Amino acid sequence: INGLSKGFAMTGWRLGYIAANTEIVKACEKLQGQFTSGTCSITQKAAVAALTGDLAPSRAMTAEFARRREKTLALVKSIPGFKCFEPQGAFYVFPDVSAYYGKKNGAETITNAADLSMFLLNTAHVSSVMGDAFGEPNCIRFSFANSMENIEKAWARIKDALATLQ
Repeated sequence: INGLSKGFAMTGWRLGYIAANTEIVKACEKLQGQFTSGTCSITQKAAVAALTGDLAPSRAMTAEFARRREKTLALVKSIPGFKCFEPQGAFYVFPDVSAYYGKKNGAETITNAADLSMFLLNTAHVSSVMGDAFGEPNCIRFSFANSMENIEKAWARIKDALATLQ
């Protein structure tokens, strides 16, 4: 089971595939047929081109994302209180931010990841997703699917915003 979203930068195309024995494929087909409709012909042609074409662009993209991940992890580690594992296949980091719970910015108190996420949106102008959506309420998800310049700017703004909390 795989998809084209990440490996071929086709996130909006929403196409995946399975290779399995006939019994498994038929069972999956019954289930899948109830949830989705036919994939448009343009997406199908793009998938064939992605799967049979030159992999050099995908390899270059993978190398660039590895570079962005390393830079992002270094920037995350420079944030006091953030604890983060290295992602192995995603273009997100998911640090534990609970060290900031109870801190204040004037009258506003950070009580959870949702509060901190909104604080960072309003103060640092950086968007994130609170960890509740992924089953971990002490974490916030930050993407590094952007240019290195924007990644560095965003983490500088995050660091500055967090420094205002007491």
